[in-house]
Amino acid sequence: MFIPRKLVEEQLIHFLNDDIGQGDTTTNAIIPADLIVTANVIAKEHGRAAGIKEAVILAQFMDLKVKTNIDDGNEIKKGQNLIQLTGDAQTILAVERTLLNLLSRMCGIATTTHNLVKKLESAKAQTKIAATRKTAPGLSYFDKKAISIGGGDTHRLHLDDMILIKDNHIALIGDPVEAVKMAKKNSSFSKKLEVEISDIKDLLPVAKAGADIIMLDNFTPEKTTKAVEALKNAKLPYNVLLEVSGGINEDTLIEYAQTKVDIVSIGALTHSAKALDISLEITKKQLTK
Repeated sequence: MFIPRKLVEEQLIHFLNDDIGQGDTTTNAIIPADLIVTANVIAKEHGRAAGIKEAVILAQFMDLKVKTNIDDGNEIKKGQNLIQLTGDAQTILAVERTLLNLLSRMCGIATTTHNLVKKLESAKAQTKIAATRKTAPGLSYFDKKAISIGGGDTHRLHLDDMILIKDNHIALIGDPVEAVKMAKKNSSFSKKLEVEISDIKDLLPVAKAGADIIMLDNFTPEKTTKAVEALKNAKLPYNVLLEVSGGINEDTLIEYAQTKVDIVSIGALTHSAKALDISLEITKKQLTK
């Protein structure tokens, strides 16, 4: 994933402004304005790096010197020095929490995703892990980038990426097949079309109506297996992907993958992300005078 540096910078500065408010009262009260320090960003646990580039962009914008000891996607070891910052002490202290919050969250998402992807690989499963749009407002780009770094699929980034007919759309239209027909008539050929179903009886009618992807909502592994077999036995002249979603976790992942479903989407990767424990420690200080 890539967007121009200036756009990332603008978002990061927005986060920083939100945290600082009218100024860092504590730092202003007790830290000299002419103090230069060196600080290390230290990992307190094992994980996978993500958000390093964003941390660098934020630090450099604030006129801090930055040295990175790791790249996004690399393995993090407990106690490892990820980033070294040198510059004005007041600035480093003002930036500290915003930088750590984003870095910890992105590393946490990438770590969880990476661990699940490796679990599938160890089981020799072909199923892909995908995120959902259950991201925190304002963090969609950063959450989805962390998913990608961890080896997962981002799924939709925005509502305009593809057509995804969900339960509330169907409740308003009244019939999933009719919803598919309307979507194909009223949208560009360039947009893929996915339909969420909660009853296996809708599987083949929706597939035959032209869905590219069918999401099995809250299907058990047993029902997922039946859906995979039914679609395979239908021998459609085009490929339809099957995605299963709803309450899937580390404990049930392999059971779902063994159904040979194409995609497992897990909202918890972002909406319940466990941040990696990372801290900032000042190691050296000197007065400029």
